[in-house]
Amino acid sequence: MERTVTATEFKTRAGQYLDESAKGPLVITRHDRPARVLLDIDEYQRLKRLDDRRALRAEEMTAEDVAEIAKGAMPAGFEHLDAELND
Repeated sequence: MERTVTATEFKTRAGQYLDESAKGPLVITRHDRPARVLLDIDEYQRLKRLDDRRALRAEEMTAEDVAEIAKGAMPAGFEHLDAELND
């Protein structure tokens, strides 16, 4: 669950919001606009790992890369996306 607080409110109750950010992101606003997001450290590290992935151009892929992709499977619950392949 994402919660939003003003920068002033965050400053006043920083300890409380540090604890709350363990349950979900906390958006901190300035002048009624999102300015920062406070995340639990585990979530931040998970996002960092995702950011460390790099994209390859098709011509840069090795045969091993292609073989790994071919072994991949769609997680359960995404079967509806198969229809996209038929268009």
